[in-house]
Amino acid sequence: MKKGLLLVVSGPAGSGKTTVDSLLCAGGDYERSISYTTRSMRRGEVNGREYNFVSEAEFLQLEKDGALFESNYFCGNYYGSPRRRAEEVLAAGRNFIMEIDVNGAMNMKKIYPEALLIMLLPPSYSEQEKRLRGRGTEPEENIRARLEQTKRELEFLPAYDYIVYNADGKAEDAAAQIRAIVCAEKQSVRRNPGAKNEYLAN
Repeated sequence: MKKGLLLVVSGPAGSGKTTVDSLLCAGGDYERSISYTTRSMRRGEVNGREYNFVSEAEFLQLEKDGALFESNYFCGNYYGSPRRRAEEVLAAGRNFIMEIDVNGAMNMKKIYPEALLIMLLPPSYSEQEKRLRGRGTEPEENIRARLEQTKRELEFLPAYDYIVYNADGKAEDAAAQIRAIVCAEKQSVRRNPGAKNEYLAN
């Protein structure tokens, strides 16, 4: 399989998506999509690193111009993934990671059926709550809202291809599991429909 694989990585708040995806990208074979969002920057975030932070008017214009692969409205804010960069990375044979929520993942499954959907989860629901409270960045009502949102997100789990659990201090293990999944998928028969003809031609 010469073309790169498009990975959709979803997970509830506190699952460690950004950490795991950063570890994948450190090797050079993966690139993480820098999504556009209208939400405010959190402490420690940098524009163009975690997200491209834009106004609502700017976001809607990007959507109108067809510059987004998919877009979604979540918890009062817009999120969207850039299309052009994804196409460039995949054509070069590298893997492109889209870190998006379940609604965006379902959109991508329709738009790009070849996408590989992975759900990243903390070891347990109680561990997720512990992580969210440990951040100290959000008020109680936001934490409760995110925990309730998790229950709704898990209803989409049967539509995903794989589950990867991210235990405390084991983010590299989670990244290694994803690398193994990608390696296996790239060698799968369903992703190499021309394998017989290519083999016989050489």
